Amino acid sequence: MSDLNTAMAAKYRANFLKEVEAVVEEGETVKMCMQCGVCAGSCPLGKHWAHPPQEIFMMIRAGKRDEVLKSDSMWMCTSCYNCIVRCPRGVQITHVMHGLAYYAKRLGVVPEGQPTQQVSQLFWDNLMKGGRVNELKLGLSIYFKDGFGDGIKNAMANQKLGMNMMKAGRMSPMEFLSGHTIKDNAGFQKIIKKAQEIEDAKFDGAAK
Repeated sequence: MSDLNTAMAAKYRANFLKEVEAVVEEGETVKMCMQCGVCAGSCPLGKHWAHPPQEIFMMIRAGKRDEVLKSDSMWMCTSCYNCIVRCPRGVQITHVMHGLAYYAKRLGVVPEGQPTQQVSQLFWDNLMKGGRVNELKLGLSIYFKDGFGDGIKNAMANQKLGMNMMKAGRMSPMEFLSGHTIKDNAGFQKIIKKAQEIEDAKFDGAAK
């Protein structure tokens, strides 16, 4: 268990809902859920969730901290926003799901090998290098994340997609060496560093 996880678990031992309200984006809307199930019925991946949104909210209010934070469910959200549009209480479901996923990552309790988390980390690392996504390198990193053999299979299966991206100017073989870097990358890195400092201060404050 990470130091932050230990500190947060100790501080909010009796009230996981209060913890979520303090550190998760739009977490204060969780208590508005009336368990109607419209969110689950509106989600295109609803049947694949181990715990649909309204069940996650019920578990939060029941204090099931470990079950929620170690769940694979919030990583299933595709940000289609159907749930928010249709929620009769205006619960910010999409934001809460992503907020829980981000919080679980900061605490170091994401399920091992969770594919959405892996791809999002690859995307983030790619973006941070030059301030702009290098589609070629990102695609290759995703294809080969599970090994060389799987990478070759993935590349062959998606070769038509790759060719179409090259024809559309969305990807170039030259990007393997360079390209897709913003002019003021140093300024961009300073902005990101400042944003991370603000995030760190928020979590440090919540843990005290």
